[in-house]
Amino acid sequence: MPVLQSPSHGAVTDSVRPPEFSRAERARVLAMTAAGSVVVSYAAVAAVLALVSSTAAHAQFSTTGVLSASAPAWLVAHHVPLRFDGGQLGVLPLLPTVLLMLLVSRAAAGAADRLGLFEPLQARGVVFSIAGAHAVVGGVIAFLMGDGGVVRATPAVAFFGCAAVSGVAAVAGVAQRCGLVEVVFERIDPVARRGLRAGALALFALTAAGALLLAFGLLVSWPLTSSLFDQAGGTLGTGLGIWLMCLAYLPNAVVGAMSYVVGSGFSIGAVTISPTVFVGGPVPAVPLLAALPEQQSGLLPLVLILPGVVGVLVGLSLRDAAETPRARVRAVLVAAVTGGVGTLVLAAVAGGNLGGGVFNPVTIPAGLLAVLTVGWIAVPGAVVAWFAGARPAPVVEPEPEAVDVAEDDLEEDDLSADDLDDLEEDDLGEDDEDFDDYDDEEEYEDEFEELAEEAELEEEEDESDAETDAESDPDPEADPDLADKRD
Repeated sequence: MPVLQSPSHGAVTDSVRPPEFSRAERARVLAMTAAGSVVVSYAAVAAVLALVSSTAAHAQFSTTGVLSASAPAWLVAHHVPLRFDGGQLGVLPLLPTVLLMLLVSRAAAGAADRLGLFEPLQARGVVFSIAGAHAVVGGVIAFLMGDGGVVRATPAVAFFGCAAVSGVAAVAGVAQRCGLVEVVFERIDPVARRGLRAGALALFALTAAGALLLAFGLLVSWPLTSSLFDQAGGTLGTGLGIWLMCLAYLPNAVVGAMSYVVGSGFSIGAVTISPTVFVGGPVPAVPLLAALPEQQSGLLPLVLILPGVVGVLVGLSLRDAAETPRARVRAVLVAAVTGGVGTLVLAAVAGGNLGGGVFNPVTIPAGLLAVLTVGWIAVPGAVVAWFAGARPAPVVEPEPEAVDVAEDDLEEDDLSADDLDDLEEDDLGEDDEDFDDYDDEEEYEDEFEELAEEAELEEEEDESDAETDAESDPDPEADPDLADKRD
């Protein structure tokens, strides 16, 4: 049986209608999906903690202790800040959050496939069930941690934070299958769609530039990085823990490096680092921070060439987005805003409070980063798109002589242009009225053929009459005797 699907999107490509499920079966699938995503994510966090604690030199491994410690770590994976006596841990690692969102997205996609969902409104059940399960579990964990524990979390923040992270991941999982992407893009004109794609590519390019700069800094300062690993302890467990911490905070460092490339920089406590401003001071003894410059150099501002190159590439990619230069500039502005919003979100989640010591807070200026990103993309991109793209062909106006000749010919005619239009309208009106007198087109054609035959008969009779007259009244010029008699 063919699939009955909405023509607005092409999420379903199978030639068989998805199976029908009862309410109980749908509820069971959604409940298993939501609970499974919570259990699997919690188990993954517990496995990492068990690996670290089992290899640490002075740690006491116990299953109960690992499961208890996994609760606040699970909240950290949902980007929920933690509080303790010394302050607040707001600088949360982004890699666990990314991995958690990938897991939730895969679970949501599997539920959509199992239930045969293909309409946008059908995605609500999957998204709400997963987000609700994570929100409830996060709120309960924060509530059980209490206010007297070593590590604490606000229940309301945990509830809404877990719901937001898991909900966004679930939407990403069902977006393609349920046609959400097509619904959104159908409401956007083609020029804006090109701008959105170019903005996403620009954001990726800036992030890649930050990652390359971070890798270059770690490579140059590799002796310092090795010494920081050695200072942390020579045991396998300690080294593994430091390595996992650096790996978890690697996306945060990439966002900071991207902010440095764009020009806004970042700060750790009193330390401020940017291509044009450098204020030194103490930083945490983390191997990942060995890539920071030790002093200001005249070559550091050269990194500002990279965002300019990204803006030029955006302009080149949009030089054929539209025929008119203004439309191409509009596409560039859409790309600039897209890139600015992306950097704003990344900077907002990459920084935060770091206890109450000299390293607090870790700040990536989100507003300044977004504004600079928009400028780096919009200005060079608009210039390139304006001048590098095609221009519409000029409209050729008629020559004055041809216009004068046409006017003279019109004046010579007895009827004016308005009279001709009136006559044409009258003729059309009469034809329409004549046609309305008949029931159908065949009757009209038959009547037309009869009239044509009558006209031919009349013409033949006229010709025969003319020949008879010619015979009865001969031409005097042809008969000279008759002409003499008439004279």
